[in-house]
Amino acid sequence: MINRILIIEDEKPNADRLQRLIKTIRPKASIVAVLDSIADSVDWFNTNDNPDVVMMDVRLADGISFDIFARVNINCPIIFTTAYDEYAVRAFKYNSVDYLLKPVEPEELEAAFEKLETFVSGQQEKSIEGLLNYLKPKEFRSRFLLPYRDGYKSLMVEDIIYFYSELKITRATLHTGTEEIVPQTLEELEQQLDPKLFFRANRQFIVHINAIQQIHNYFNGKLKIDIKNDPEVEIIVSREKANLLKNWLDF
Repeated sequence: MINRILIIEDEKPNADRLQRLIKTIRPKASIVAVLDSIADSVDWFNTNDNPDVVMMDVRLADGISFDIFARVNINCPIIFTTAYDEYAVRAFKYNSVDYLLKPVEPEELEAAFEKLETFVSGQQEKSIEGLLNYLKPKEFRSRFLLPYRDGYKSLMVEDIIYFYSELKITRATLHTGTEEIVPQTLEELEQQLDPKLFFRANRQFIVHINAIQQIHNYFNGKLKIDIKNDPEVEIIVSREKANLLKNWLDF
């Protein structure tokens, strides 16, 4: 059960939004503090018991929040909330339960809380080491084993140009133009695929970096992705994720 939650966020609108979401999703939980800097966070951990979970932004006014871990011992799970997806892999080194992109949606926060609570309630070993061993993927997915006729076949991730979800079914589109149904949701794939190669463009699509032909400016600050050799596909990236996409393509 999540009873005590600490928020580390330097933008007041985002901090206020998180508090509203938490009160809706976990009304019995207590928000023990809302901090906006590395310095204040270090002081807080030096004088308080660890909470059940920390909601932590990555970029704070006085630096990157990972610096907190170098200055104080934190023995509790972290849910990172940030507008920048380039820190996702590094975040898993720091007690990370989940990595949520802003604006955080209620269902994403609920899923992160459930992930943490399911582990804690179902495991005798409740150490941070045990939690990380359960949550952190050892390596990124390289293939799928799929049913085929009276047996199975292997589908290599390198042959996939994008995944999309329709009517709760996830499909992988290949370089050949053919499609295969995979059992994972896009949320599960987002955790299993190499973030240097795959980008979660929106709720419906995850796209491979080599599949992108061009990106165009779209309405209201959004972007539109053109897929190589697949002009019928329309992938729209929200204004909130537009900079993430451009930074991802430029790195």
